[in-house]
Amino acid sequence: MATLSLTIVKAKVLKDGTHKIRIAVRHKHETCYIITRFIVKENQFRNGQVVRTPDAATVNARLRDMLDTYQERLDKINNKEIYTCRQLKSILQNAISSHEDATFQAVCRKYIAELEEEGRDNYAVLLERNCRYFTEYTRGDILLSDITPVLIEGYARHLRVKRGLSDTSVGMMMSRTRTIINRGVKRMLVKYDVHPFLNYSIPAGNVRDVDLPVGVLNKIRQSDPMEKRLRIARDLFCLSFYLGGINLVDLMKIRFKGVTVLEYVRTKSRNTTHGTRTVSFSIPPQARDIIDRWMNRNTGRLDFGYKLSYPNFSRYVTRSLDSLARQLGIREKVVYYSARKSFAQYASEIGIPDGVIDYCLGHSDKSRGVLRFYTLVRQRQADAAIARVIDYADHPDKYQDYIDMRTDALMMRL
Repeated sequence: MATLSLTIVKAKVLKDGTHKIRIAVRHKHETCYIITRFIVKENQFRNGQVVRTPDAATVNARLRDMLDTYQERLDKINNKEIYTCRQLKSILQNAISSHEDATFQAVCRKYIAELEEEGRDNYAVLLERNCRYFTEYTRGDILLSDITPVLIEGYARHLRVKRGLSDTSVGMMMSRTRTIINRGVKRMLVKYDVHPFLNYSIPAGNVRDVDLPVGVLNKIRQSDPMEKRLRIARDLFCLSFYLGGINLVDLMKIRFKGVTVLEYVRTKSRNTTHGTRTVSFSIPPQARDIIDRWMNRNTGRLDFGYKLSYPNFSRYVTRSLDSLARQLGIREKVVYYSARKSFAQYASEIGIPDGVIDYCLGHSDKSRGVLRFYTLVRQRQADAAIARVIDYADHPDKYQDYIDMRTDALMMRL
């Protein structure tokens, strides 16, 4: 039986020590949360109600109205047992709409809250920046229904002329703007006769050229810096490379204790139209050595002795990698993503099939418009691919004749 209640999650603490009030959706022994805009201290919330604040009565009335609205929608859902808890939450959120919510900022704020709940803080920050730029152009919040093709073209010019952004950055901003508008459409908050992006083509940006020559990657792998922050940067970079290009946000969530086969769902792919994708492969010995060095024996997670939020830790790693590269005399730009891009590039060069590379990376090959079904790619193929890429990094000369031959063969097809 599905139930709804008001609660706070004590483990989810904001930077100032307060908590967001949430609606707990409980179903089939699982609990999901719908975040509200109301924030309280822990001692200001008791038995599902706000206490010890001057506006407690007003806030409680609004929360009760909100809870009743969700409850009414829940009562209208037939055959609740066929849904998971997460699916019920999604149905409830998608069904609740009002004229007040149908603004660009409101939809954006709700999406940002969902992203933060899922740990996708980096994308949440980027989305917030685009929301700020968009409302800067529109001189305040705007109803979704008032967004037109003319306004979209004007916003693109604003980004290019007033903000001085490159085509790549403009494309990224416009893509995020379209995401917010499409979320409004899917949630039936707005209906367009002419979609705002009908006549606008998002400029294609340049592919991030951050893969590294194998000699540069090995210089990082073989480095022995004295500073702790540089050793952390080196080890995280190497872990990403050894673990199929795993993203930092996913790496920091994994419990490694007693695990020999790594299984995880890429954070970026959760709750997307492409579905959930589980990546599974054996942990290679090169990665295990690093994991054992930094793993907290109680939690099983990597622990570097810092109490930083994920966005701050990500920036810490970025700055530390840049410092390490400069210390090693590396001219190429080195970021955490370089390990992922290098893994993919090397795998392609030595002839590993695209489907296996995609599986290791945990994403679909969107450039070809093909959605690959990863369950068809066995774990042993991923194990073999990762082992071969690491071997290539260890012994690049062994593969050079094959790479040259493969390059010649590809050129003959042109």
